[in-house]
Amino acid sequence: MLNAYRLGASLYVPATHRDVLKIANGAKWPELRSVIFCTEDAVAPEDLAAGLDNLRDALERMQVRSSALRFVRVRNPEILTWLLALPGVEKLDGFVLPKLDLSNVDDYLSLLMDSRHLCMPTLETRDVFDTSRMIELRDHLLDRGYQKRILALRIGGNDLLSILGIRRPRDRTIYRTPLGHTIAHLVTVFKPFGFQLTAPVFEHIDCPEILREELSEDIAHGLCGKTAIHPSQLPTIEASFRVSQLELEAARRILTDDRAVFQFDGSMCEVATHSAWARHIIERTAMD
Repeated sequence: MLNAYRLGASLYVPATHRDVLKIANGAKWPELRSVIFCTEDAVAPEDLAAGLDNLRDALERMQVRSSALRFVRVRNPEILTWLLALPGVEKLDGFVLPKLDLSNVDDYLSLLMDSRHLCMPTLETRDVFDTSRMIELRDHLLDRGYQKRILALRIGGNDLLSILGIRRPRDRTIYRTPLGHTIAHLVTVFKPFGFQLTAPVFEHIDCPEILREELSEDIAHGLCGKTAIHPSQLPTIEASFRVSQLELEAARRILTDDRAVFQFDGSMCEVATHSAWARHIIERTAMD
C-alpha cells in the first residue's frame, strides 16, 4: 500500500493548464512529490470541455512512470467514469473525490473497487460540522471495505470556511478560525480507525511566516501532507514535514529499546504510549 506521507506538498494544477504534460512527466517542477490536476473548482464550467480534452491528450503522451504521484480531482462521478475509460488512465495513481459525503460516497467508491487506483475523498460539506454524520460516514467506509482504496482523506478548508461565510484572514493560521476545532474533530474521528488526513491549502502566497506557523500546527495534529496552490510554497511545506535527526533517533529508540520508560534528549520516552508516534515518524522518512 502506498504510504500517504509520500504526498508531501501536493500541487493543485487546473486541468486547463498549458503545461499539464510537462508537469506530469516531471519536466516542469521536478521537485514535486505529488500533483493534482483539477477539473472541479479550479476550472470554470465553460472551460471544462477544454480541460478534459487537455487531460485526455496528456494521458496519451504521459510517461508510464514519474517521480511525482499523479492524481486528477474529478468534478463528479460521471467524469470519474469517463476518465476510467480513457487510454492511459493506468498512468494515474488515483483520483481526488470532491465534496464526498453519505449522499455520493457509493457513487464514487463503487467505481474504484475493481480498479488499482487509489483515491483521496475531500471532506468539505456541511456534514463535516455534524459529529454523528462523520461517524456514520467513517463506519460506512469501513463496512463497505472502501478504506483499502483510500490513500488519505483531504480536509477542504476553503469550502468549509465558505459554508460559514468566512474567508481565512491573512494574519493567522486556520487553527485560529472556527475550523481549528473542526480539524481536531476530524482527526479524532478518523485517525484512530486507520485513516490518514491531509492539511488544507494555505491560500495566501505572500505570507510565508504564517504558512510555517500553520505547518507546525498541521504536524501537531498528525496530518500527513499539505496541498500547495503555488510552486513557491513547495520548499516550505517539504521542509516542515521533513523528519529531524533527533526525531528519527527518538523514534528508533522507542521501537527498539528494551526499557519501558527511558529519557532521551530531555524528554521521557514511554514505549507503551509513544510507539504509534514513532511508527509515524518512520513512515514520514519516506518523504526524504
